[in-house]
Amino acid sequence: MLYAAICNDKPGHLQVRLDTRPVHVEWINAINAAGGLAFAGPFLDADQKPTGSLVVIEASNIDEATAILADDPYNLAGLFENIEIRAWNWVFNKPAQG
Repeated sequence: MLYAAICNDKPGHLQVRLDTRPVHVEWINAINAAGGLAFAGPFLDADQKPTGSLVVIEASNIDEATAILADDPYNLAGLFENIEIRAWNWVFNKPAQG
């Protein structure tokens, strides 16, 4: 099952995001290498500055998804004001599965 994490940054925490990005990218790459990442990327404001993240992962249930996302270095650094994790069904424009 896919789970979408909608993560909103705390106001004024852009530097935390920038400082933590290399470790966050390593974490995302590890999930991707293990086959657990559908897609991910930042939300942007009008000035194209990141204000949050959308991370969609494969997990067997909401508890597993929550545990995986709890280890996001951005989360551990205190970047996020809140995180909403929801089961998600990819219906349209889903890449062909080989």
